Amino acid sequence: MKYALIGCGRIAVNHIKAVQNNKLELVAVCDIVPEHMEELLKHSAMAEDKGIHRYTDYKEMLAKEQPELAAIATESGKHAEIALEYINHGVHTIIEKPIAMSIADAEKIIQRAQEKNVKVAACHQNRFNLAVQETRKALEAGRFGKLSHGSIHVRWNRNKGYYDQAKWRGTWKQDGGALMNQCIHGIDLLRWMMGNEIEEVYGQTRQRFHRYLEAEDVGLAVVKFKNGAIATIEGTTNVYPQNLEETLYLFGEKGTVKIGGKSTNNIDVWEFADGEKEDDRNKQLQEVTSNVYGNGHTSLYADMIDAIEKDRRPYVDAVAGKNALELVLAIYKSQKEGKPIKLPLDHFSTMDMAKEFGK
Repeated sequence: MKYALIGCGRIAVNHIKAVQNNKLELVAVCDIVPEHMEELLKHSAMAEDKGIHRYTDYKEMLAKEQPELAAIATESGKHAEIALEYINHGVHTIIEKPIAMSIADAEKIIQRAQEKNVKVAACHQNRFNLAVQETRKALEAGRFGKLSHGSIHVRWNRNKGYYDQAKWRGTWKQDGGALMNQCIHGIDLLRWMMGNEIEEVYGQTRQRFHRYLEAEDVGLAVVKFKNGAIATIEGTTNVYPQNLEETLYLFGEKGTVKIGGKSTNNIDVWEFADGEKEDDRNKQLQEVTSNVYGNGHTSLYADMIDAIEKDRRPYVDAVAGKNALELVLAIYKSQKEGKPIKLPLDHFSTMDMAKEFGK
């Protein structure tokens, strides 16, 4: 399957590993900074492959290469524009999180993909973490019983050096803040596990330490689900001196699970009323990862390839991407208006938050 990558920045190495592990044919890479492409391919020991073409214009790459599958790993504000271009030309597309910066653009992606019969996957790769998959299996088997509540805590560090690497980071037009960039993976997991259907969100965000940014560096929210369960969200890049944890809690009448580690990759607590033989193994489950992004890209790519070949929906489709985006935007809107926000959310984008913290 002919594959092309748009965007060769920080996350691109995980995409290239997934390409290699799934034996895709990498025909081209694209980045507006040529050095980024060379560094990525060198890091992946692929720089000498003369068959990999380099482009600084994604439209030119599309026209000349006509890939079957493409991944978009640019700054977030470009995701929807590029995705719609590729979808319109019948290219199956993997979109890094967030899938878009507005509800309207996310809906366009979903609608256009349906019209063109194109598969679109949102790159929420942590759904494929072993700890997450085991928890999901227990949830679908009814082992938790009725859910009481849950929470996600993304307690990370991002210093000025990180933001200085790319001027788009922390801007409302191209990125958003800690909740949209760093915490959306955990927010996706929480919504997915707790039943997806949300009635109301109340959130508060602040910019405490990163005064050189436009967006928030800490946000908290309470989420009211239609099934009666409630949940809390805590996301920040203010933890000193380094990343502390990304932790998901689920509390049911017959089960309690805590998924911990730096990126929801370990099971810290696994307790169920109906003991099963795999429970002892799960209590010790720790997945080794090479970086904070985990190992899920390889599995997400494998699922996407299978979805294309079997003409089925990807495991993490564009609707899942919109759901995660919607929850973050609802928290932003709640901060802006100072009140709880009902879902579904209509016509809101990160640009509606412009000047929220004075910039």
